[in-house]
Amino acid sequence: MSDVVLRGIRKAYGEIQTIHGVDLDIRDGEFIVFVGPSGCGKSTLLRMIAGLEDITQGEMLIGGERVNDTPPAKRGVAMVFQSYALYPHMSVYDNMAFGLKLAGVGQNETRTAVERAAKILQIEHLLDRKPKALSGGQRQRVAIGRAIVRKPNVFLFDEPLSNLDAALRVQMRIEITKLHRELATTMIYVTHDQVEAMTLADRIVVLQAGKVEQVGAPLELYHHPANLFVAGFIGSPKMNFVDARISAVEQRGITVQLSDGSSVTAAVESAGASVGAKVTLGIRPEHFCFDTEDATNRISGCVMAVEQLGEATYLYLEVQGAADMLVVRADAAHPARRGETVQLRLPAERCYLFNETGLAYQRRAAVELSK
Repeated sequence: MSDVVLRGIRKAYGEIQTIHGVDLDIRDGEFIVFVGPSGCGKSTLLRMIAGLEDITQGEMLIGGERVNDTPPAKRGVAMVFQSYALYPHMSVYDNMAFGLKLAGVGQNETRTAVERAAKILQIEHLLDRKPKALSGGQRQRVAIGRAIVRKPNVFLFDEPLSNLDAALRVQMRIEITKLHRELATTMIYVTHDQVEAMTLADRIVVLQAGKVEQVGAPLELYHHPANLFVAGFIGSPKMNFVDARISAVEQRGITVQLSDGSSVTAAVESAGASVGAKVTLGIRPEHFCFDTEDATNRISGCVMAVEQLGEATYLYLEVQGAADMLVVRADAAHPARRGETVQLRLPAERCYLFNETGLAYQRRAAVELSK
């Protein structure tokens, strides 16, 4: 078993606490992604699992065994860092075999393990080369191969793709997904890139300031964020937000009034809602509608910029009450031009609402959550 359990995990450096009581159950064979902005504690949490950081308080179990005081080499984990950390004077084969040689593994067993890992990663033809003769993507494969040969119970990845260009990152995401499927091993992956998180994870752990904001499947977090932070972090481009006040609480949902006087109804549960309360209205760029048949739930804004990307056009609108420009995803051939005013409809079932503390009102819309 290679499940990982965290109970009340805290980390402090003197009087400064960076991890605040994290509770998490990672199932055997699961691909978990820690995501969040810089400084949120995701890498610190990963290093605590690896044994590279001491646990200030709490309990950690790997495979059912308490590992708080177990040294890294005996935890059954292997870590792939952001830096490839390859020995420049050694061949690819020797880099991958180095850890096994230190552990006293026999020559034949070592060769078998290295060749198996190289085949999985499709780098058999590179075994005689030195790191300087490799591309960035090939070096990252070698670093992953060095972890594979150890046959760990848990793989730990600390932003392994951040040094690669955009095309290579896409390719390596596919390779890591294939690797997880083939090895069927527990993998914990740290990234600040929510696109990586959405495409790789079985479940995502969203962190902010050392606390877990929400844990769930990628589409669960996308469609049903627990709070304002998760709603703004998951999704690219991010969700649009507009300040509002509740003007009516009805069976069909909550109606809010925007600063320009227009009203929008959101199909959300009304528990805890009261007329006059400050709220934040949210809607994703792809959920705006340009139809003019329905006069309700409308908003207008001035087009400040237009981005034509081929498959879609993005409009950036200045709207009263919005701290930032609203981003609207339109059809590729949409005719909007900079400087003109556009009218948009916000479908009630596509609207999100967050209370003054940032917590989301539960949505009534039935949205497909399967990954």
